[in-house]
Amino acid sequence: MPGIIEWYRDLMQNKIDHRTSDWFLVTGPGPLLMIVVTYVYFSTSAGPRYMRDKKPYSLKNILIVYNFIQVILSCVLVHEGLVNGWWNDYGFGCQSVDRSMNPKALRMARAVWLYYICKLIELSDTVFFVLRKKQRQISFLHVWHHAIMTVTAWIGVRFFPGGHVTLLGLINSFIHIIMYAYYMLSAFGPHMEKYLWWKKYLTRLQLIQFCIIFMHNIQHFWLDCDFPKSLAGLLCFNAGFFIYLFGSFYVKNYLSPTSRKVQNSKSIQTPSTTNEKID
Repeated sequence: MPGIIEWYRDLMQNKIDHRTSDWFLVTGPGPLLMIVVTYVYFSTSAGPRYMRDKKPYSLKNILIVYNFIQVILSCVLVHEGLVNGWWNDYGFGCQSVDRSMNPKALRMARAVWLYYICKLIELSDTVFFVLRKKQRQISFLHVWHHAIMTVTAWIGVRFFPGGHVTLLGLINSFIHIIMYAYYMLSAFGPHMEKYLWWKKYLTRLQLIQFCIIFMHNIQHFWLDCDFPKSLAGLLCFNAGFFIYLFGSFYVKNYLSPTSRKVQNSKSIQTPSTTNEKID
């Protein structure tokens, strides 16, 4: 036990990035853990019980505005990720964190913090599902993805606000531009379904995303780089796990004989009722 306590103190005092250590919701793991635990409890237990005897809320206008804001935030993150590193400064191999007070490095750190805040805001996706009584959409994949991406984003802004890990945020934010545009359009109603034929390609993009992240991190096992192999291994595991989960979802919903029959009969669920959560 004393060894664990010393390890934790060393981690939280000596391994952090001191530029971001006192930023909002970054000072320690306590607030984050409370938010994530509350999110999981509400999504899987408290929320469904609260809505059990109530009619589902429509939330149409709220969803349109919410998804529009998410598209704007994702555009900002892609822009910041490119201009502060990935357009011409960063490389796909070893890319350490610039921990100086250089304006460009600080701007990237602020972008990583904004990405973390966006992950917290995105927990609202599940709250909306609960309030609309779309319980089928709250799958293990959905809850796990939201929770682990929030934790990963906190680790990024607390310890590595720049460099290697920002590729994940850049790609993820790019996909979110498309994904939240899809959800914004679908929120207008079933009459938009004919314009949303590209739904399944979002899942393909997610699979491509996690394949890139897996390759980006696995190379650190033979590269001599200023990035912990333990964290690279965790990111590889997480990416591999999501490849399996999203791959299973894609096969079940688009490649299985049953799903093909449903699509051929044109009785497939509309975007507002599908159990897919592409995030």
